Amino acid sequence: MNNKNIRNIAIIAHVDHGKTTLVDALLKQSHVFRENEQVAERVMDSGDIEKERGITILSKNTSVMYNGVKINIVDTPGHADFGGEVERVLKTVDGVLLLVDAFEGPMPQTREVLKKALALNLKPIVVINKIDRPGAEPEKALDKVIELFIELNASDEQLDFPIVYGIAKDGKIGFSPDKMEDTVEPLLETILKQVPAYKGDENDPLQLQISNLDYDNFLGRLGIGRISKGSIKNGEMVSLARNDGKVESFRVTKLYVTEGIKRVEKEKAYFGDIVTIAGCPDISIGDTICLKDHIEPLPPIHIEKPTLSMNFLVNNGPFVGKSGKFLTSRHLRERLERELETNVGLLVEELPNSDGFKVSGRGELHLSILLENMRREGYELCVSKPEVLLEERDGKKYEPFERVIINCPSEYQGTVINDLQERKATLEVVSTTDEGYSHLEFSAPTRGLLGYRSAFITNTKGEGIMIRSFEDYKPYVGDVIRRKNGVLVSMENGKTLGYSLYNLQDRGTLIVGPAKDVYVGMIIGIHNRDNDLDVNPCKNKEMSNTRSKASDDAIALVPPRIFTLEEALEFIESDEYVEVTPDDIRLRKAILDPKMRFRNNR
Repeated sequence: MNNKNIRNIAIIAHVDHGKTTLVDALLKQSHVFRENEQVAERVMDSGDIEKERGITILSKNTSVMYNGVKINIVDTPGHADFGGEVERVLKTVDGVLLLVDAFEGPMPQTREVLKKALALNLKPIVVINKIDRPGAEPEKALDKVIELFIELNASDEQLDFPIVYGIAKDGKIGFSPDKMEDTVEPLLETILKQVPAYKGDENDPLQLQISNLDYDNFLGRLGIGRISKGSIKNGEMVSLARNDGKVESFRVTKLYVTEGIKRVEKEKAYFGDIVTIAGCPDISIGDTICLKDHIEPLPPIHIEKPTLSMNFLVNNGPFVGKSGKFLTSRHLRERLERELETNVGLLVEELPNSDGFKVSGRGELHLSILLENMRREGYELCVSKPEVLLEERDGKKYEPFERVIINCPSEYQGTVINDLQERKATLEVVSTTDEGYSHLEFSAPTRGLLGYRSAFITNTKGEGIMIRSFEDYKPYVGDVIRRKNGVLVSMENGKTLGYSLYNLQDRGTLIVGPAKDVYVGMIIGIHNRDNDLDVNPCKNKEMSNTRSKASDDAIALVPPRIFTLEEALEFIESDEYVEVTPDDIRLRKAILDPKMRFRNNR
């Protein structure tokens, strides 16, 4: 295919602003699927967790044909934990579709991804999406986008961006909110006009930088990137210029391009196209593929460093092996090594004198998704409290800070501000709306935000919205307040009984229900006070000859609070673990025996 007939574009936005839904519309209207083919919504979110949570975790390539032009589209993650993915793939495209929710306007991650796109001098197209949403104000959202461009020092050329309006879920695009068309063609036409074709010559010496990785059980590690110069053939001997300056040769065993949502094997691919390469088992992000007699590496690609770590430990609890099949440190090591094949934002270190590993990533979501995948695959393990990774600069400690944006009913504003300021957050923006809502913006240390989500839900009665994104490393702010409540800890092995749980309800909030297997050292509730309390959730009612009252038989139990994996990781303290299994997520003390625990805490 001639390079003039190829365009490369990425879709960037804040989480949940409609990127993947827009890709769905582009694919369907470009006749990628057969007319009788059943197509699921959010077809680009192929992973189970992506579908369940409605988020994109990994960037993915697809393509559509329009008027004889192949448009390669990269769907990027919107969550801050996967910002490194966005930065890398932007180097494979020549333009971006910036999606903005017509109701929410630009959000923290909108700013981050746009900043990266402008720095690379990519051609922007602004799509004001979800204009049919109740309360949507497309023109106001556009004004905020323009302000953001100016704030980020966009050039005059970048400020002269085309604008389209969309209802992505319905496949409608228009040049005005009042004149929508039942097709995405206005957007496709805009892409062809705005995004330039990549210039070059197929006879130039090959230059292809790896920007992403994938893994195939038969082919091994796969490298993904755009051909910057020349062409590449299947079966060709090429050189790999690594980030560390070393050069080695390998043979291309498979060469793929994307057509629709499928990888199609090709004998040859040309400059401008995005390809997938097999043949080098240890190919890495930033490596450049060149001809053997013309080594010309591109500048290395920066990979963002991890900010958070957890210890992944062999489960030593009494219920080990009840539901999982991968239990040993060898199993954990093999699984984490396999994860490192593609998850370049991850760092794994073996713990000394322990059956476990220190696993570092970009945030709680990044690591919790890995854990969720592992438990679904049959792994059992214990996980420690997340810890932030500090940096030392000129003899001083620095720690990661996050931008926190909160929208909540104004009546809860004071409580939210006080709580976050106790966690060393700085209030930078405050405003109120006519609808009785407060808009708050904070700069907060990541340490202070660990475990805050639960308190936020309680403080705002579930009516608040909180958005977090990595900001920068700033000077260490000293001790930060953590969880204010102790826990209720089982002092018996057995099954929980309704009678016991009923009597424990006054002590705090239960996290287990009746007829649940528990063991000594397992956390069964949140104590009302700040200390831990050993309790017996298995104690039965003593029988007597006196007939019980009807009220004694009708025990009214408050439904237990069930933690998700992320909530559990946020909740625990340094002397506690989350026990992760295929069937259950349990909270427990690191030291199960109460006497040993008491001696250790003296």
